[in-house]
Amino acid sequence: MRRAKRVAIDYIGVAAGSALVALALDWFLVPNKIAAGGVSGFATVLHYVFGWPVGVVMLAVNAPLFVLSIRYVGLRFGVKTIFGTVVTSVLVDVLAPFLSPLTRDPVLAAIYGGVLAGIGIGVTFRYGGSTGGTDMAARLLHRFTGISVGRSLLIFDGFVILLAGIVFNPELALYAFLSVFVTSKAIDVIQEGSSYAKGAFIISEKAGEIGDRILRELDRGVTALKGKGLYTQSDREVLFVIVSRQEIHALSKLVHSVDPRAFMVITDVSDVLGEGFKMYEAGMQG
Repeated sequence: MRRAKRVAIDYIGVAAGSALVALALDWFLVPNKIAAGGVSGFATVLHYVFGWPVGVVMLAVNAPLFVLSIRYVGLRFGVKTIFGTVVTSVLVDVLAPFLSPLTRDPVLAAIYGGVLAGIGIGVTFRYGGSTGGTDMAARLLHRFTGISVGRSLLIFDGFVILLAGIVFNPELALYAFLSVFVTSKAIDVIQEGSSYAKGAFIISEKAGEIGDRILRELDRGVTALKGKGLYTQSDREVLFVIVSRQEIHALSKLVHSVDPRAFMVITDVSDVLGEGFKMYEAGMQG
């Protein structure tokens, strides 16, 4: 029963993410001729050249990619990717007659369409699926040419955007590049989490006192790492602590009050699982 529930939640998650991608296409990208790479971008170009429905073209392009991927790469993408691809393609065409573009400003369309599409794709990734597209084509190109998957993706997306620039105009191709960038950032946020926490490495001759005060005053755990200064050849402790963004000023003030000469490196932390932060949820694994 638990496994069936887990599978059902995964498919609901993939369907929800796919629906967001379909909304991004119908509300923002397709009406404004923004072909932001991938199969959906290619389908957008063909839609305006031949009048073909975007969803139908997406299915027609993805179908042979699925077959070839199974034949030469294996069933790595899984059934949930097929499900996500079909749901996205169907919803794009089903919803299109009932949805009006939310904006005719290409800049707003590129940004908001990219954000919404990125959130949708990120959600499908989190639940173990995807919306198909050029990632399969990239794996096939890698299989036959040895070109890395990342570079292959750039090749395919670049081709689609170049095609859009030729068919529409160069300015719309620039908007498409903007949308691809925004989409990738939105996917990263959904996949990795927003930078709501900070990590700090603290090097000080008074590491013990600093650690004690962090434990007492900030109520945060501190880890002492063994380090060695290569210039002085002296052993020393390096403190590592994770705090929220709101606590970073208090941490800096605390460290400076104990040792004004302390060396501290502060870095963004995209996701923190554990006591005092976000607890791990099995339902959100990819």
